Amino acid sequence: MNEPEPSADAVPPLAGLRVLDFSQFLAGPSCALRMADLGADVIKVERPDGGDLCRQLVVADQRIGADSALFHTINRNKRSFAADLKNPKDLALVKQLVASADVMIHNFRPGVMERIGLDHAAVEALNPRIVYAAVTGYGEQGPWRDKPGQDLLVQSLSGMAWLSGPGGDDAPPVPAGLSIVDMMTGAHLLQGILALLLRRGITGRGGRVDVSLLESALDLQFEPFTAFLNGAGDAPKRSTVNHANVHAAAPYGIYRTADGYMALAMAPMDQLAKLVDCEALARLAADRGSWYSRRDELKQVLQDHLRSRGTAEWLAALEPAGLWCADVLNWPRLAQHPGFAAVDMVQSLDTGGQAMKTTRCPIRVDRQVLRHARPAPSIGQHTQEILEELGLSPAVEKTE
Repeated sequence: MNEPEPSADAVPPLAGLRVLDFSQFLAGPSCALRMADLGADVIKVERPDGGDLCRQLVVADQRIGADSALFHTINRNKRSFAADLKNPKDLALVKQLVASADVMIHNFRPGVMERIGLDHAAVEALNPRIVYAAVTGYGEQGPWRDKPGQDLLVQSLSGMAWLSGPGGDDAPPVPAGLSIVDMMTGAHLLQGILALLLRRGITGRGGRVDVSLLESALDLQFEPFTAFLNGAGDAPKRSTVNHANVHAAAPYGIYRTADGYMALAMAPMDQLAKLVDCEALARLAADRGSWYSRRDELKQVLQDHLRSRGTAEWLAALEPAGLWCADVLNWPRLAQHPGFAAVDMVQSLDTGGQAMKTTRCPIRVDRQVLRHARPAPSIGQHTQEILEELGLSPAVEKTE
């Protein structure tokens, strides 16, 4: 049974906060999106000519009106304020907006905000209570300071690409199949913002939070990287058979069955051998120390055996015994599964006649699901509205 939707009189936890989102693409906007999901008034400050570059970052050849479907996914439920930060009049209006805000997010390269006049010192002078949040690719110092902060590039530079895919002497690096560094960086940024907002509630003082894609990528790898730091200094070796984790012993991985695939997580190999009735595996698994040192050999014997029956039959033998295993679903099968229906993760956006579905906020507050049907704004859609709220003469025309 699905949890109730928020009632009309429910007050979201971040209601009353004004967030200025100067960021583009994914990391900063994903942080601002989550704040909007939780009730903050998020104002996307973007260029009148073109706006956020993510508006033209089209994936799967999908657009909603003039913008990419991806842009709506990451910028839904925000308002748009169009301003040319190089124009003194527009910049003056933006500074008044900054003076009224609680949080300011940007992902300009180091030095850009200083040239514009919206660096932390200048913003703090305008608004001492503001939380100033900045995203960079590689921090503000060092030889990579001015490199493009892009997910695939950071996966590659951080060593992450050597953690996935089958191993072997000639095995290539394999990147993650989604923008995992961007999303984790956005989550880290949100954690820092919420911590400073909590401190502000106690002390009245704002502050600054900085995150970088590189630091988030390294933090994401904390488990295997810690083993590297405390080891002999060698790069970890990926399993050549059904690889899933550089340091996990057999059977950890995804296995082919007679009719599909099955995932096996941590499991006692001797117990597993008995449950799948494989004598060859039982002989090898008798030595507990071999579960890691001879993991490829063990996994190959197991793989050959598991191809004799279908996934459902193996799951029926393993799950009642408490072994951690699962079917391996693709999206069409996932979308039809009762487990997917139970979490009710899809919502529709009101895009003015063009249907669009996306995921909802994954957080439940007071056991209530958070949904917002408002799509991403057009460039400058709310400029005049926001200026009127500030009591300013509208100097920038509203853009539909």
